Amino acid sequence: MMLISTPLIAFLLFLLLDGGLLLNQTLTASVTHSYDEQLASLLNSIITSAELGPNGEVINNRELADQRFSEPNSGVYWQVTGKGYEPYKSRSLWDRTLRSDQSHDDREIHFYDSDEFAGSTVVLKSETGDLSKQALRVAERDVTLPGSPVRWRFQIAQSRETLNKQLTPIQDTLFQYFAKLGLAVVVMVGLQTWFGLLPLRKVRSAIQRMRTGKSRCFEGRTPSEISPLVEELNILVDHNDRQAEEARRHAGNLAHALKTPLSVVVNAAAAGQNDLAATVLTEAHKMSRQIDHHLTRSRAVGRRVTARCRAQVWPSIEAVERAVAQLYPGVRIDVDGQKDLIAHIERQDLDDLLGNLVENAAQYGGGSVFITAGVQAGFVEISVEDSGAGIPKADRVRILDRGVRLDSSKQGSGMGLSIVRDVVEIYGGTVNLEESEDLGGLLVLLRLPMAS
Repeated sequence: MMLISTPLIAFLLFLLLDGGLLLNQTLTASVTHSYDEQLASLLNSIITSAELGPNGEVINNRELADQRFSEPNSGVYWQVTGKGYEPYKSRSLWDRTLRSDQSHDDREIHFYDSDEFAGSTVVLKSETGDLSKQALRVAERDVTLPGSPVRWRFQIAQSRETLNKQLTPIQDTLFQYFAKLGLAVVVMVGLQTWFGLLPLRKVRSAIQRMRTGKSRCFEGRTPSEISPLVEELNILVDHNDRQAEEARRHAGNLAHALKTPLSVVVNAAAAGQNDLAATVLTEAHKMSRQIDHHLTRSRAVGRRVTARCRAQVWPSIEAVERAVAQLYPGVRIDVDGQKDLIAHIERQDLDDLLGNLVENAAQYGGGSVFITAGVQAGFVEISVEDSGAGIPKADRVRILDRGVRLDSSKQGSGMGLSIVRDVVEIYGGTVNLEESEDLGGLLVLLRLPMAS
């Protein structure tokens, strides 16, 4: 559960934190903007009430309505500063002066925070404590009054305590809300993960029962989301059972196939036959062919379980044609068909199948072999024709069985076509023996599933 839920929880908590910070910034900016508008209104009232005195200094032509400007250390202050003149300030500043930086021109109202009173030894009045340790919010603007060449800096300063008293409840509420929301997300993701993975835990228990032999497949109803998984699991189990049964059957077949030649050798040795060496060689050859047959089939079974097995048909046909042509230089071999076919089979197995069929056609086919490749109903269809005597219709099915040979005068064990049939069936294909209409001999029709 932790491997799945931890990244998700971390991602959701990151989104909540980011959203909370953005919302806090938005609300803080909104409240601060409203606060600054009040300062701007006070600053404009001071500017409109200002005029020049007898000596060119700035004076107010009327008393300001806000009584806090008259109370020393009230936390609300104003000041007018001009080059060559003493600062003209509110009574609330008492013996202090606001810092005024004349190096820049503030023709528009400029708002900023200042900590210039932080080191003051004067204790200012405050509802919550010592104002001397709190920052100021300052609004300032440069104005040139009519008849005066001096650029006057008008400033309004107010303790941020009032602003902070508006922001603190908002920030506390946001923190509590998003903390509860984050906790709820953690709990909900945990519950969702727990109940969401419950069917998978059932599947795990079912696999454990199958592994211990208590059941053969997964049984019971499952949610629609994992039904395909359960179906594939049951198919895999059934496939493995068939593979195991097939392996046991072939092991038995191999044991039975080797038992008879061994019995012949043992009996010949016990009887002291004069031709014991020849008997041993003959029976050993039979056993070797049986072993080759079963090994070929076992390799094909092992490769079949790989869904990625694909083989290009035309390069395999060309490779086999060149190899057989060197072994039988007097045989004419022609090829034709589609060159872009891909079959669902391993390339090595395809080469072995074609090599077996084409070599038989070259050896017994009368001197002419014709190989064609095409597509029929979703299968790659490869035909190998020869100009030989062919095989009677009654013997075409029987010749595919192991050990059956129609011409016993020639060397061989009758395993070739049997191996072809077994390997083709492993890959889900078919092999049929027919009569060639063009060459008059045998037509071997090989059909293999087409790779997608």
